[in-house]
Amino acid sequence: MTKPTLALALGDPAGISPELTARALADGEIAEAARLVVFGDKRVLDRGARDAGVELNVETADAAPDEAPTRHVFIDRADCDPASIPRGEISEASGGSALGNFRAAISYARSGPASALTFTPFNKAAMRLVHPAYEDEVVFLNEELAFDGEASEFNILPNVWNARVTSHVPLSGVAPLMTIDRIVDKLAGTEQAMKAAGIASPRIAVAGLNPHAGDNGNFGREEIEVIAPAVAEGRQRGIVCEGPFPSDTVFLRAKRGDFDAVLTMFHDQGQIAIKMMGFDEGVTLLGGYPFPVCTPAHGTAYDIAGQGKADFGATRAALQLAARLAHASAPA
Repeated sequence: MTKPTLALALGDPAGISPELTARALADGEIAEAARLVVFGDKRVLDRGARDAGVELNVETADAAPDEAPTRHVFIDRADCDPASIPRGEISEASGGSALGNFRAAISYARSGPASALTFTPFNKAAMRLVHPAYEDEVVFLNEELAFDGEASEFNILPNVWNARVTSHVPLSGVAPLMTIDRIVDKLAGTEQAMKAAGIASPRIAVAGLNPHAGDNGNFGREEIEVIAPAVAEGRQRGIVCEGPFPSDTVFLRAKRGDFDAVLTMFHDQGQIAIKMMGFDEGVTLLGGYPFPVCTPAHGTAYDIAGQGKADFGATRAALQLAARLAHASAPA
């Protein structure tokens, strides 16, 4: 089976991203799963390799290959002297480097042989110093790809997925965005993404919005008027789904194996649970784009930058998931 090509943007050079990127290029399991085309500054990568205590034997080039590579390739953008980047600090230089790497990797996933996009953690505040309109990866991808569809964000542990109906919106704006059609669309998108990742018949639990899932209308009627009808419509479409369930217990049921995924109504409803259950294992998947987008769910960990302490588990899981999704989306 041909190994897929993954575009990988080296993330914030002031955090643990250089170390994680070096580990990815040295990791045998990743080499078995995919070929990486990595965008960054070779000097930053070399510092990351020293931090990680790994030796790299990677091809370095000035431009990305037009054909799928037979080994990992590092594209040296030569735009970021690590001596000018204070570790563990937000700076315009670090934000500019990460943003440039991300833009180059997006372009390669869009028009090159890469079939998935990945990146090690960014610091959004640093990136906003260079690009003030930078809100998050979804908004930036939409801009770069001129994408007018709707992306879905998933947070994934080895045995539990979390999808959400709304994401980066204030709590005051959540309820007005909840409609039957929107919830059904998210259920369908979750099922599709999970099947592409190799889960043949995913079981999806749907969380309520209000305390105790509304307590039969005592604490709100969204469960009765919107969420329950959406679950019923999803079941009519053949999606294996149940709910709405109280959000303070539904992840306990998923953790013990009753469900493969939980669809939550807003960002922190699922994020808190997922990060408590497996902070160092979590993967973020952005679905809905012409190619899958995967990254470790944790941040830049400025507090341990340069110490060789970064846990590689989530980065390995993100790259392995990207490889599986790339295979699933490849033409027959």
